[in-house]
Amino acid sequence: MKRNQQKILILILSVLFVLSCSSPPSRIKDSSFPARKRLELMGYTIQAGAFAKAENAARLTETLKKRDIPATYFAAADGLFKVRFGNFSDREEARRKAQQLKDDAVIEDFYIVRPEDYVSARQQQYGADYVREALVKSARDFIGVPYLWGGASAETGFDCSGLTMTVYQLNGFNLPRHSARQFDEGIVVEKTRLQKGDLVFFAINGRSKISHVGIYIGENRFVHAPSRGKKIRIDSLNSVYYAKRFAGGRTYL
Repeated sequence: MKRNQQKILILILSVLFVLSCSSPPSRIKDSSFPARKRLELMGYTIQAGAFAKAENAARLTETLKKRDIPATYFAAADGLFKVRFGNFSDREEARRKAQQLKDDAVIEDFYIVRPEDYVSARQQQYGADYVREALVKSARDFIGVPYLWGGASAETGFDCSGLTMTVYQLNGFNLPRHSARQFDEGIVVEKTRLQKGDLVFFAINGRSKISHVGIYIGENRFVHAPSRGKKIRIDSLNSVYYAKRFAGGRTYL
């Protein structure tokens, strides 16, 4: 009887050993690669205005901001500057707000941009590369637009982080407004692994504090709003000035 029990025990141990060897090894979580955070997606947005000059679009943006309405302007495909504002959870809420502003003579005609209208809504279908190309296209549309510090008025229009925020929001991603927040919200990406649509950050003032940001468009080039009195343009990460002040890259896709 005892001999039979020993045989059974040996058989059980043999089966357990075989099962343990054939099972896939457990995956060790590498803490050096944090889980990728996703930017919040844009909801319903109001689009208004059609201006030949960026200054006029910036002026409407300023008027809306004085009413505590987040707003930004952009260069549309037809060559005109238009304004988008708000981030509403449903279409009716957006429509009511737009109608109220129209009744108050703040805006004239308006258009409601739906979440499904954004490039972000097609990311799952077409992939990240599709979104990256769209971000680059949006950034390129701003080349030649006057740099206007602050993004708020005819005198203060686009600053560097206002440009990056606008490019991402136009494609459906609610990127934070300020460069330091943008830096914190992204996932670290090495300079040699930058992809189109990633953001590149700089410490322009010589200290470690983030003070400038641009949009990477490939081949070590980026689009940015450089400084007051200059237009939005393309520069190289390899230039002595920007290479010395490069503070890091961030990805959001």
